[in-house]
Amino acid sequence: MSSEATSHGFAVVRGRGYGYRAEQVDRRFADLSAERDTAWERAARLTVLAKEMEEEAARLREVVAGLAPQRYESLGSRAQHILVLAEDEADAVRAGAAEQAQALQDAVEVAGRQARDAARAGADAVRAEAEEWARGVLRSAGEEADAVRAAARADAERERGEAQEELEATRRRIDELLAADEAERAERLEELEHELAEREAALDARHAELTGYAEARLSEAKRDFAELEESARHGQEDADARADELLSAARAQRERTERETERVLREHAEAREELQAHMEHVRGSLAALTGRGAAVETEDEES
Repeated sequence: MSSEATSHGFAVVRGRGYGYRAEQVDRRFADLSAERDTAWERAARLTVLAKEMEEEAARLREVVAGLAPQRYESLGSRAQHILVLAEDEADAVRAGAAEQAQALQDAVEVAGRQARDAARAGADAVRAEAEEWARGVLRSAGEEADAVRAAARADAERERGEAQEELEATRRRIDELLAADEAERAERLEELEHELAEREAALDARHAELTGYAEARLSEAKRDFAELEESARHGQEDADARADELLSAARAQRERTERETERVLREHAEAREELQAHMEHVRGSLAALTGRGAAVETEDEES
């Protein structure tokens, strides 16, 4: 087994399958989720602040618009000059305040965009890592299923050939039994039945072993699929479409694996039933031969 690191610090594990270390994925997902939540919270605060400032500016504009213009014709020229200067200064102050308010509003909008961009980038990173992990899970499940099917086919072919050889050897031993005397025939018949029983027991054990292994690998693929489905449900809303696509692919892969595994097990069971039928036929033939030998012996004694 070997491993390498991705751009986000994940250790890619290569061995019988392909994937990432679960604790690293969970830790990275938690960090990105925390960064996303912080960015969204900051954006919400800045949005509320900008809205409050806009409302306050609107209220002040309404107040100023409602004020009647002041007239100071009764004052002297010096006082009127001072008033003009004060009004000019007030206009400058209002203009400066408006510029500052606009600058603050622009800053709030920029900060909001930055926060949204940061949250979006975090979500994209989480989605990319989830997609890569999902592809690794699907590849691993496919490789495991292929290995199980290949092993089952090889075992079925080998056992079918061995069974055929055993049947041929049994026929040859029957011919030898027919040529031997009755005592030797009975002894060899008992040995043959014992060998056939051991062979049948071995086939039953091998079938149970293959069935258990296939079911275990299928259960593991189902667990991986369930974990993938759970992780996809906790992803960002903007990654739902891609997660649904991956989940559909995972379901299709699981269904293909189940159908193929069932087919291989069915073929193996049919081969086993065929072997059992041959063995029953051999036993019937041996029983018939043994009965015929006993009948001949009885006729000799009566004569």
